Amino acid sequence: MYFLTKELYFPPVDEASIEGVLAIGGDLSIERLLLAYRSGIFPWFNEDEPILWWSPSERMVVVPSIYKVSKSIRNLLNQNKFQITFNQNFREVITNCQQVERKEQDGTWITEDIIESYTKLHEMGIAKSVEVWQNDEIVGGLYGVDLGHIFCGESMFSKLPNASKVAFVTLVNYLKENNYKLLDCQVHNDHLEKLGAFEVSRETFMKVLKSVEINFASSNLPHGH
Repeated sequence: MYFLTKELYFPPVDEASIEGVLAIGGDLSIERLLLAYRSGIFPWFNEDEPILWWSPSERMVVVPSIYKVSKSIRNLLNQNKFQITFNQNFREVITNCQQVERKEQDGTWITEDIIESYTKLHEMGIAKSVEVWQNDEIVGGLYGVDLGHIFCGESMFSKLPNASKVAFVTLVNYLKENNYKLLDCQVHNDHLEKLGAFEVSRETFMKVLKSVEINFASSNLPHGH
């Protein structure tokens, strides 16, 4: 386990513990968060814990190019019950993700510091949100970090049945249309599996991530655009 200092550094991801924890401490500065995501690492910790940085041995992902939307969700989208927008109210989405009650989970890992840091990333065009509306009210949504060809999903919420599923599938369709390689869902849970996510090895995930870096370098595009 590596204890971070003020130095902007992370150890190699294959030094993570069996549980997937790579490092402890540091801060949630924009520079460190960007270094983390571009290195296959993400923060995840409870309010009363120090910052924990993760790179699990198995990574939950969706491959947009082969994703098949379930018939039930397709029917739901065709009913036009919801209006869907991108990046219209990032702070409301992340705040709802913080406040929503989740089964078998006490408290939240989305601290006020997380909200402030990711909102700054949003203002830079790097963190993005999907909003699901009904009657001019946001009833579901999700947010994550956009690396250009990998979208790192962070959290989602629903106030009405299926609202987060609509946000998820809308995002996947967007990623497919724009040739993204992966939607990173981080760690396994049953809900994500039902939505069509599956696990790949950290090695496989890192190969895709590094190929994106090569693409960025060859095209001279800034990260996050």
